[in-house]
Amino acid sequence: MRVAFIVIIALHGVIHLFGFLKAFDLSEFNAISQPISRPMGLLWLITFVLFVVTAFLLAIKLHYWQFTGLAGIVLSQFLILNNWYDAKFGTIINLVILAAIILAFSSFNFKNKVKREVEKIFTDSKANSQALLSEEMLEGFPLIVQKWLRNTGSIGKPMVYYVYLGQDLQMRLKPEQEKWTNAQANQYFSIDPPAFNWSVDLQMNPLLPVVGRDKFEKGEGEMTIKLWSLFSIVNTKKEDKINQASLQRYLAEMVWFPSFAVSPYLKWEAIDNSSAKATMEYKGTIGSGIFHFDERGDFKKFVAMRYKDSKDSIPTEWTVSAIKTEERNGIRIPVSSKAEWKLAHVNWTWLKLEITDIKYNVTEMPLVLD
Repeated sequence: MRVAFIVIIALHGVIHLFGFLKAFDLSEFNAISQPISRPMGLLWLITFVLFVVTAFLLAIKLHYWQFTGLAGIVLSQFLILNNWYDAKFGTIINLVILAAIILAFSSFNFKNKVKREVEKIFTDSKANSQALLSEEMLEGFPLIVQKWLRNTGSIGKPMVYYVYLGQDLQMRLKPEQEKWTNAQANQYFSIDPPAFNWSVDLQMNPLLPVVGRDKFEKGEGEMTIKLWSLFSIVNTKKEDKINQASLQRYLAEMVWFPSFAVSPYLKWEAIDNSSAKATMEYKGTIGSGIFHFDERGDFKKFVAMRYKDSKDSIPTEWTVSAIKTEERNGIRIPVSSKAEWKLAHVNWTWLKLEITDIKYNVTEMPLVLD
């Protein structure tokens, strides 16, 4: 679809070139019955150049295409109005290009907003690159938690203070949905203070692109979902249930940065030989869940009573399970997992996740802004 749109812009530009050629008697242009003066012919030429440059910039993914495209539309529409009888249908193409520019600009603004939020998370982070996770730090923790931390290979390695994750997702937005929706996401974590920012592009329909951003910062959760990056479908924030649900998500996802287990924001309670309950409190928001591990000490699943949204009167059982565990950057973590809600009549597996990239404590975190 992107290639087709580039071709449309280029062809629209070429049509304007014929107006220039007619003005200078270099070619016949019967589509315009009126004579074209040479000064007007130069405007036709400039419009041609603007659209061709727009197509080129779009092809190489430079955001400046929006500005050259808008300038081309203004000039093109001026020329169309001066030759309305012959050229009025060119307005349709201009409107199509204008709509695409508006959507592209909205998408850029959305991603730029996420970029600024992520930069703030890292600016506020209290990173100490010299601190190592030691055996002494594990004293007093449930034995299964100690076993898990040793098994991950985190002992003797630098404490993790910030994280980047690239993710490939499959999602089912409703329990009755049969076909999975593909998506790509980028997630950033700060450990002290605890915060995350998760942005996603859903490939629901080429004509109906949906983006979302979920974040937890200063003990508060916030979720935004937008159609065409422009119209809000979901916009929830600063609600107690959302705050708690976001904190519980952060708690579950610490399996990607295990050294957070010794954070002072956490309290652990042994359940049995293979599970332990973790309770996290930050800025007045409290959440908990139970971590289950296998015989080796690999993370198996996290179970919590969690609100699906702010309209829920009671929380629902929410489970995150590891599907595959591997070593990444020297730390053994789940690289494939799934999440599900236990509803009254069905277990709704709504998310499958594959980690495509993970980075710890790097100076320059990859801030994705396509």
